[in-house]
Amino acid sequence: MLLKRLGIAALLSFSVIGCTTAPNTLAVNTAQKLIQYERNKSDLEIKSYTLASGDHIVYAENANLTGEPLLLIHGFGGNKDNFTRIAKQLEGYHLIIPDLLGFGQSSKPMSADYRSDAQATRLHELMQAKGMASNLHVGGNSMGGAIAVAYAAKYPSEVKSLWLVDTAGFWSAGIPKSLEGATLENNPLLIQKKEDFYNLYDFVMYQPPYIPKSVKAVFAQERIANKELDAKILAQIVTDNVEERAKVIAEYNIPTLVVWGEKDQVIKPETVILIKDIIPQAQVITMPKIGHVPMIEAVDQTADDYKGFRAKLRD
Repeated sequence: MLLKRLGIAALLSFSVIGCTTAPNTLAVNTAQKLIQYERNKSDLEIKSYTLASGDHIVYAENANLTGEPLLLIHGFGGNKDNFTRIAKQLEGYHLIIPDLLGFGQSSKPMSADYRSDAQATRLHELMQAKGMASNLHVGGNSMGGAIAVAYAAKYPSEVKSLWLVDTAGFWSAGIPKSLEGATLENNPLLIQKKEDFYNLYDFVMYQPPYIPKSVKAVFAQERIANKELDAKILAQIVTDNVEERAKVIAEYNIPTLVVWGEKDQVIKPETVILIKDIIPQAQVITMPKIGHVPMIEAVDQTADDYKGFRAKLRD
C-alpha cells in the first residue's frame, strides 16, 4: 500500500527538485528500491547503447519481444521512468523507453544539438540497431511529443502510428497565461532551489500523487547539477516549431492519437485545435481535471484510451 501511495512514477518524471543538503543514506536506499520495484512490476530491464557519436543512450525495455514495437519518449525534465507505471498497462506491446540525450542516465554533452530532429535521429539509430526501426509505433509527452512528430516526419514510411500527449512544438497556438513573461532566468520549468520544485509539482499536475519529501530529496542533486544544461536545452526547444514537419504526417496519413489534459498549464489545451487542423486524421481526446502528464495522473484511463486507439487500427 505504501508503495502505491508514493506515486514513484510521478516522482521520477519530475526529478527536478532543488535541495540545499545531500539526502541521507536511508532515503537514497529507499528511493532506489522504489524505482526498482516499479520497474519490476512493469517487467522492465535497463540497457545501454553507444551511438556513433560515442554518446550513450540508456533505455528501458520490457520482455514482450513478440509484441509490436512502441517507442515512448519523455518530456523536458523527465526520464525513461515517466512511463514506468503505465508500462505495466501497455505490456501487450514491445516497449522501448529511452532516456533522451541530456536526461536521466544518458550522456549529457553541453555542445550537443537537443532540438527535435537531432533527438529523432539518435532514436532512429537506436531503433535500427535493435532491428525495430520499421513498422514502429511512436509516442511522446510534451517535448517528447515534438520529437515524435520529428521522427515521423523524417521516417514516415517506417512509422505505423503516433501518440501525442500534451505535445510541445506547435507554438503558433501561443503560450498559456501561466508562462507569459517567463525567461531563462525566471522560469517555473527550471529549478534553482527546492522551493521551485514544490511550486512546479502543482504547476505541472492537477492531481499530483503523494511523494514524501525525504524521497524527493534523493532526486534533487541530478537536476541541480544539470541546471546549466537544462537551460540550454529549454532555449533550443522553445524555438523548435514542428508544425511544418507535422504536415508530412498528414501527407502520409499516419494514424495519430492526440491526448490532452484540460488543466495543462505548461502548453495550452487549445493547441489540439491547431494540431487537428494540420493533421486532419488525428483522433483527439481531452481529459478533464488532468494536467500536463496524463500518463502519470490518470494511468488507467490514458492506457485504455491508447489501447482503444490501437484496437481500431487493427480493425
